[in-house]
Amino acid sequence: MSIEQRLAELGIELPAPAAPVAAYVPAVEAGGLLFISGQVSQKDGQRITGRLGEDMDLEAGRDAARSCGIMLLAQMKAALGSLDRVARIVKLGAFVNSTADFTDQPKVADGCSTLMAEVFGNAGKHARSAVGVPSLPLGVAVEVDAVVAIKA
Repeated sequence: MSIEQRLAELGIELPAPAAPVAAYVPAVEAGGLLFISGQVSQKDGQRITGRLGEDMDLEAGRDAARSCGIMLLAQMKAALGSLDRVARIVKLGAFVNSTADFTDQPKVADGCSTLMAEVFGNAGKHARSAVGVPSLPLGVAVEVDAVVAIKA
């Protein structure tokens, strides 16, 4: 089954890849890897904003992280032409806009991690960091970047 078929099976429709908001490119391919710039939480073109532990609960945080994953997939497809060129998700870096006493950043990041495993199976299992930060660009709740191994 192709990754496109898998996405359809999961009911996931990829949005247009987001344009950079500053002086960087969305993705760089080098040495058999695709490095994807941080993708911020958004759905239907609207940013998902908020701070975990303040005005956003864990479930909303997971959903925000999943939305980052969907945009990562859109960036992969734009950079590679086909998601079938993904050999493995190597690493995700998740940044969670959270209060000082919020300590469930890994559970928030699972929203994106689970998506990658759903889409790519074992090739979607990856190394990861999940870090709490006091603010993120544009007030978003979550930002996730990725390193992806690609097929020639």
